[in-house]
Amino acid sequence: MIRAAILLPFLLLAACKQEMNQQRKENTYAASALSKNGSTARMLPEGAVARGDLARDEIAANPPPVTAELLERGRERYAINCVPCHGAAGDGDGMIVRRGFPPPPSYHTQRLRAVPARYIYDVITDGYGVMYSYAARVQPADRWAIAAYIRALQLSRHATLAEAPDAAGRLP
Repeated sequence: MIRAAILLPFLLLAACKQEMNQQRKENTYAASALSKNGSTARMLPEGAVARGDLARDEIAANPPPVTAELLERGRERYAINCVPCHGAAGDGDGMIVRRGFPPPPSYHTQRLRAVPARYIYDVITDGYGVMYSYAARVQPADRWAIAAYIRALQLSRHATLAEAPDAAGRLP
């Protein structure tokens, strides 16, 4: 009798319905007569902006001034994110390419030397060709730092004496 009194609540609990696990629900983009747009998904209000997008847009629209600190940060981020494919000098001969991946273009081609820095920023953000987007991996401010460092790589290889007049007396 005592055993039955102890077991009875457990048996009653085991017989409960699993209503929380078996709820009636609508799929996100299924048709629905309940909303104005005919879908179960609600439309975003006019002018809605995802959290953080305004700050990211502000950084993207205003490149920082090039400083030694920015170039050092760009060198560091370039070594982490770009060297595996693009190589340390930007020739498109990184370790990934040596192992069979399609090579990216060299940063030292005339076409890439002529593009604005914003183009490099946008390629880091959105990807290009077989390069996937680094938007989730590289912060917007670091994208500008990488773009500045790539420009420094390009200038280091293609600088002329006229562009560095102070060095004229020191070169043989």
